[in-house]
Amino acid sequence: METAQAALWVVVMLVALAIAFDFMNGFHDAANSIATVVSTGVLKPTQAVVFAAFFNFIAIFVFHLSVAATVGKGIVQPGVVDVHVVFGALVGAITWNLLTWYYGIPSSSSHALIGGIVGAVIAKSGLGQLIAGGILKTVAFIFISPLLGYLLGSLMMVAVAWIFRRTRPNKVDKWFRRLQLVSAGAYSLGHGGNDAQKTIGLIWMLLIATGYTAASDASPPLWAIVSCYLAIGAGTMFGGWRIVKTMGQKITKLKPVGGFCAETGGALTLFIATGLGIPVSTTHTITGAIVGVGSTQRASAVRWGVAGNIVWAWILTIPASALVAALGYWVSLVLF
Repeated sequence: METAQAALWVVVMLVALAIAFDFMNGFHDAANSIATVVSTGVLKPTQAVVFAAFFNFIAIFVFHLSVAATVGKGIVQPGVVDVHVVFGALVGAITWNLLTWYYGIPSSSSHALIGGIVGAVIAKSGLGQLIAGGILKTVAFIFISPLLGYLLGSLMMVAVAWIFRRTRPNKVDKWFRRLQLVSAGAYSLGHGGNDAQKTIGLIWMLLIATGYTAASDASPPLWAIVSCYLAIGAGTMFGGWRIVKTMGQKITKLKPVGGFCAETGGALTLFIATGLGIPVSTTHTITGAIVGVGSTQRASAVRWGVAGNIVWAWILTIPASALVAALGYWVSLVLF
C-alpha cells in the first residue's frame, strides 16, 4: 500500500482540527459527568468542572487504546483514507456538534465523528470500503449503551432502596452526597477513556494515511495520545452549561442517591465498552442511566417528552454528520 506523503501544513492543520474537535467533545460532554453532581448540589459548577477534567486526563493511565484501534483501523479499509476524508469527517462532526450544542440538545460527539468518517469515505469510494463489523458494533451500541445504562441505573437504585430501607432519609442523603464524588469521578474517568481515544484513532488514521506513521505500529505516537487527553480535559474545564440543565433537571429530578446510581450505572457501561474497544456515546449512556433511575420512582417521574427529543437527535446524528462530511470532502478537493 503506497502512502502519499501529504504536504506537512495540511497534516498539521488536520491534527489541529482534530484536537479542536476533541476539545469541543470535552466542552460538549462536560455536562454528562457533572450534571448530576451539580443538580444535586454536591459540588458548585466551577468545582465540578475542574474535578471532571482531572479524571478525564487521568484515564490516560487506566485504559488500553482499544477504542483508538477500532476508530483508526476498524471502521474503514486503511487504503481509502486520505487528507480529504479526514477533513470531511471532522467538518461533519464539528458542524453537527455546534448545532446541537447551540440548541442545547445532548447528542453524541462520538457518533458524529463515526458518521463523519462514514460519510466522507462513501463520498470518496462508496460503501464497499467500510468495514461492516466495526460499523455494526458501533451502531449496535447506540442502542445497547443507553439500555445497559438504564438497566444498571435502575438496578442500582432498587438495590440501594432495599439496603437502606430502614435508614433515615436525611442520613442516606448525607452519605450519598459524599459517595457521589466517587461515582462522578468514575464516570469522568470512563468519559476520558472512551472519548479521547476516538480522536486519537482519527489522528492515527491520518498519520498512517499520510505516511508519517507505519500501519504496522502497535500504537499511535505518544504526542497524539497526550495532546488528545489534555484537550478533552481542557474542554471539560470550559464546559458547556447549556446542556447541564437538560441532563440534570429536565429529564428527571435527581437526589444524591439517584445521582450516585445513575453515574455508577453509566460508568460501568463505559468501562465495559472501552474494554471491548467500542466507541460509545457518553451522552447516551448517562441519559439511559438517568431515565432508569427516574423510572424506578414512577414512570411519570421521567419527562418522556424531553427524552423523546433527545432520541430524535441521536437517530439523526450519524446520517446528518455523514451528509455534511460528504460535502466537506468535496469542498476539500477544491481547497487543497
